[in-house]
Amino acid sequence: MPAKKKAKKAKKTTKKVAKKKKAKKAAPRKKAAPKKRKAAPKKKAAKKVAKKAKPKTKRKPNPAFMREMSLSPELGAIVGARPMPRTEVTKKLWDYIKRNGLQDKVNRRMINADDKLQVVFGGKKQVSMFDMTKLIAKHMK
Repeated sequence: MPAKKKAKKAKKTTKKVAKKKKAKKAAPRKKAAPKKRKAAPKKKAAKKVAKKAKPKTKRKPNPAFMREMSLSPELGAIVGARPMPRTEVTKKLWDYIKRNGLQDKVNRRMINADDKLQVVFGGKKQVSMFDMTKLIAKHMK
């Protein structure tokens, strides 16, 4: 074959290949069918019903805390000798601590015991306020 014919044939084949490639690219792809979404249930109009506010009642104290307990003579010297509930004993003890300035100035959680409190605290010079109630419980029956 002459060179011209070869060149023409080569051009034709490359044109054919190029057309096929374009045809493949241009061919629309099949898209996956879109997923059907479930229709959201229609919200019913909420009826506004005015709720009546409950009258606030005072909280009832636990009867176990309100039971009067007899105190040891050591604790009675600080808060009073008559029988009283635990809550009242704690209140009176805090009154005594604040009146005499026994709360530590730096660490306010600690109570520095004076002579009377040291007997109640089992000989300890300093007690945390959380341990205080535990130590006082030993002096109540």
